[in-house]
Amino acid sequence: MPVDPLHSAARPPRGGPSPLGPPVLGTEARPVEVRRSARRRRTVSAYREGDRTVVLIPARMSDAEEKRWVNVMLDRLAAQESKRILGDAELAERAERLSGQYLGGRARPDSVRWVTNQNTRWGSCTPAEGSIRLSHRLQGMPEYVVDYVLLHELAHLLVPGHGPAFWRLLEAYPRTERARGYLEGVVAAGRLPHLPAARSE
Repeated sequence: MPVDPLHSAARPPRGGPSPLGPPVLGTEARPVEVRRSARRRRTVSAYREGDRTVVLIPARMSDAEEKRWVNVMLDRLAAQESKRILGDAELAERAERLSGQYLGGRARPDSVRWVTNQNTRWGSCTPAEGSIRLSHRLQGMPEYVVDYVLLHELAHLLVPGHGPAFWRLLEAYPRTERARGYLEGVVAAGRLPHLPAARSE
């Protein structure tokens, strides 16, 4: 059964996906172009160019390192672009959209809001009250991560536990594993005494 990083945020993950999730290129709406440079030694950078995302890496970087760094930079760009904090009303609208898109509109919460007293879990819900609460620590994370947490809690309105029926509800969301990996990475980093910052230009 998959590890549930949403409800065990205070504990480091055991096994499972890498901290940044599986290496996936082009999972966002726009295509990704990787450009290798012999002059670039260690730094990696990324930027938007028209309808595509450009990632600049050293020419000597391996294919595995390329995939990992592309994911790192896509997450950084996404986080930078989602700095505007959604209000509770916008969060509720987002939940309604996600329910319609992935759960056939069956999950209909009565309230969806941010809370500041959830430091050991990313999200929670009370099916009897139809309420969903997201930790304020998610604010500023990539939108696909926030969407995953919302969808996770919406699914709990339909299936309370974490059995096979619950995880089947999340299969339609294309970024489930990557979002779970991102959250597990945040938890793991928080448990380290010091995490060197990734180099970028």
